[in-house]
Amino acid sequence: MDIFRDSVERMIPALRRYARALTHDADIADDLVQDTLVRALRSERLFHGGDLRGWLYTILTNLNRNRRRSLARRPALMPLTDSPEAAGGTEAENRDIERALASLVEDQRAVLLLVVLEGLSYREVAEVQGVPVGTVMSRLARARAQVRACLDGERPALRRVK
Repeated sequence: MDIFRDSVERMIPALRRYARALTHDADIADDLVQDTLVRALRSERLFHGGDLRGWLYTILTNLNRNRRRSLARRPALMPLTDSPEAAGGTEAENRDIERALASLVEDQRAVLLLVVLEGLSYREVAEVQGVPVGTVMSRLARARAQVRACLDGERPALRRVK
């Protein structure tokens, strides 16, 4: 195996983590990662060095955007598995965090996950998202405020549609 393929292979756990956090569905996340890997390996000749991690996150982000656009007309359904009263402390906290993340618009959630979960710099996130660094900072600040409000029990603000 060559260096490029080895480097791509080492990124699989991080890609899966990011995809699962974005989609909240392990099967969809695995499909996104697989599609990302297929595109990356097919497009190896287009990668001329640089930040492989950012390039792969960009591919995954764009694939997820395309998937979300195709599903935009269908309502999003979330299964109710447990009652809030039956949950223990850690489990309840995890559900609260999941709900808070789900309350974010897609762009804010992606920025928050890339910065907090994956440790990308604002500049790297800006490249992945294809937006200016100031937009990343704004989305991150709004995402953090929204998550904080949700965790504090406040009603989430209405989502803005772009």
